[in-house]
Parts: sequence; structure tokens; C-alpha cells
Amino acid sequence: MKTEKPSIPQGTRDFGPDKMFRRQFIFNTIRQVFEKYGYPPLETPAMENLHILTGKYGMEGDQLLYKVLNSGDFLSKTTIQDFEKGYKHLTPLIAGKGLRYDLTVPFARYVVMNQHNISFPFKRYQIQPVWRADRPQKGRYREFYQCDADVVGTDSLLCEAEFIMMIGEVFKNLGLHDFTIKINDRKLLTAITEWIGESGKETAFCTAIDKLDKIGRQKVEEELEREGFSAESIKMLHPIFDIEGTNEEKINQLSSLLKDSETGQKGIDELRETFRYLHNLDSHEKNIIIDLTLARGLTYYTGIILEVRANNSSIKSSIGGGGRYDNLTGVFGLEGISGVGFSFGVDRIYDVMEDLGLFPENTEAAAKAFIVHFDDISFKESLRVVSALRKSGIKSEVYPDRVKIKKQMSYANKKGVPFVILIGDDEVKSGKYQLKNMKTGEQLKLELDELIEFLT
Repeated sequence: MKTEKPSIPQGTRDFGPDKMFRRQFIFNTIRQVFEKYGYPPLETPAMENLHILTGKYGMEGDQLLYKVLNSGDFLSKTTIQDFEKGYKHLTPLIAGKGLRYDLTVPFARYVVMNQHNISFPFKRYQIQPVWRADRPQKGRYREFYQCDADVVGTDSLLCEAEFIMMIGEVFKNLGLHDFTIKINDRKLLTAITEWIGESGKETAFCTAIDKLDKIGRQKVEEELEREGFSAESIKMLHPIFDIEGTNEEKINQLSSLLKDSETGQKGIDELRETFRYLHNLDSHEKNIIIDLTLARGLTYYTGIILEVRANNSSIKSSIGGGGRYDNLTGVFGLEGISGVGFSFGVDRIYDVMEDLGLFPENTEAAAKAFIVHFDDISFKESLRVVSALRKSGIKSEVYPDRVKIKKQMSYANKKGVPFVILIGDDEVKSGKYQLKNMKTGEQLKLELDELIEFLT
């Protein structure tokens, strides 16, 4: 039989135990903050009906959706004419489902389906994988986890302010202190398109400037030109791109620039109110910067938008983002339900923390203590000791086979176990066990209750 070389799809990854312990550290840190702020957990299926997903992420987003072929002979109900009409016509005939692109749209679908069984405002968080047929590169994957929190059924900007507080708390608890939260308002972007004389082209404008960090200002202007923006309107954007100063100074400059725009003034009021809430919540706001080029390419955003980037890291992509959406549930038949959400990009956070060496050492070991035994008698004693350690909540293990001490120590060392307990004849007789710190080499003789107290 011909052997096949094993492989995985591009843009996906395996995670061994060492990486999983670190990932769980991130997951647990985020989960604790979400629950602290009153967000309960929720899960939705990996697959959604394709019509639920399409039309929610813009044209480029729709192209990145993974479509799932129908079961069985999925071509049986198609014709040559269907093929000739192209993929847009053919796709719904052969693929009725798709892998979720994000967690927000499935959440909106859940809210509509369960509107009579939930209380508004309705909060939830989800920690699940999503899939995008993107071009794989460092920090960008085709399968990755999102950690989302959303609240729907309230217009209060307190929610935005609390999300900013949650972001700060999560990164503080992860040990990532040097980060920037960028904030903007989609109403301002709409007002800007009106101000430059390109009313009605908000989607094209937001899609283009959302790429500013990736392709630069010149390429963005070229894309706007291709989308039909006049040279004069593009030139009018220059003072917008060049606005500088403190957050208050930026708001004042915008207020003057967009003084005749009702939509623009409403966006400015929303920014000011969000900052007032932050002040009342005792936020120091030092990590928050108004960025008028922040667009968040997804089409469903309507108000405040947020994005987070780590500073001084080689990973330049955002590590989280979100914003206000006023009527996402409306496309599913439930009108007038405003919501706001934020998503942490776990895979990028992992890459940043690895890049900056921020993972605590204790996230790397499966067990805190490993018991080494010398013979049959000490092996039996090892089972008694490991049982006592586990009953006390101490992660611990014992080598299952009768092998040489060197092999057991090598095994413990490779697994990164911080402490080794050696049990031989002397330890069995005296009831005092030798504890070795694998990092410092320091050794202690401790009775079982002392051992438990030391390791707890």
C-alpha cells in the first residue's frame, strides 16, 4: 500500500500540549473578565445556512466564505447552463451551508430565533473557531479562534465604555501593557464622504481606508480613484488624514470641520459621551487614541468602532476589534435591536505574547510535580503520594513503567515539570520525600503534609 505524507491545509495549525497550555491561559484570562462584567457563555454551530452568512461582510467578505458542498451527488440537480452562468449562480445550487466567518452574525441569528426566551439587554460571550479563505501569512490564518462578547437591546454608550475597560483589564492580566486602543465612529466616516461630495459611497470608502495600515496612503487613494472618487474629493481627505493632537483636540477639529453635518455631529457626540463614561468608570484613557482612518471593513457597523494593536511587536495586525451595529438582527426579521460587540483575536494575541516573551513559566507544564520511583516498593508509595497530591488539587503524575531513574528524570525535564519528587527506600522508611526544584537544583526533604503545603 502506498504511504501518504501527512499534511494539514494551509492556514491551519496543530497545537501541541505546550502551546495548548499557553492558549488556555489566554482563553481563561479572557473568559474570567467577560464573566466578571456579566457576560454568560454561548455556542453556535460551526456551519450556518449560507444565506445567513452572505451579504453581511461586504463583497470581499463574501468571497472569503468557505462554502460546504451539499451531501451526496451535489451536481445531480445542475445543468451545463448552470455552469456556464458562473460561480455566483452555481454556488447556491451545490452548497447550501458555509463555515462561520465570525461569531457576530451567528449571534444575531440566535437572538432572532430565541427572542421570546431571552431578556433584553441580552449579553453573551463565545470562544469558538471561525474560518476565512484568506491568504495565509504570519498573524493571518484560515482557521482561528475568536473570543467575542456582545450585548444587544440597548443604545447606551456605557456598553462601549465597558468594552474598553474590559480590553484594558484582559491585556493587563495577560501581562501585555503596551497596547493602543483605536476608536472612531462610522457616522463620522459617513459624514466625511458627504463632506467631500461622495455621498452614498460609504462602503467603498470604508473598505479602502480600512487597508491604510497594510497598503499605505497612496494605494488607498488609488483604490478610491478606481471606485469612482474624484481627484478633488480625494484631495479633500488630506486634512482628515492629517488631524493630530489629543483626543479632545481631534474632536474639536472634527466638530469645526463637520459643523454642517448632522450625522457628523452625532458621531462626535457619541465619542464625547463614551469618553465621559470612561472618566466616570475611573479609566485613565492613556491607551485610547481617536483614529479617523479606522474603518473596520465589515458593513454592519453603524456607530463607535474599536481596534487594538500591540506596540513594540513584530506582529503589526490588530489583536482585537469591534463596534456598534444598530440593526444587524433586522436582516433576520427583528427590527430596531441595537447591539455592540468586541472580539479578541486569540491567535494573534498568542503570536504577540510569544514575540514579546510574555507567557508565564507556569503555563508551560502539564504537571507541577512529577514522582520518580526506584523499585516496586517505592512505586507503590508513589501511587499513595500522587493520590494525596491530586486530592489537594496539585497537578501531578507518576511515571507508569519500571524504568531507570535517568529516563524518568529526562522525561520530567522534557515536559518542563518544575518539581520532581524522588522516592526510594530511605523515603519510604522515613516518610520524608526528596523534592527537587528542576530550575534551581535546590533539594528539600519534606513530609507529605509539608510537601502538599509547599506545592499548593
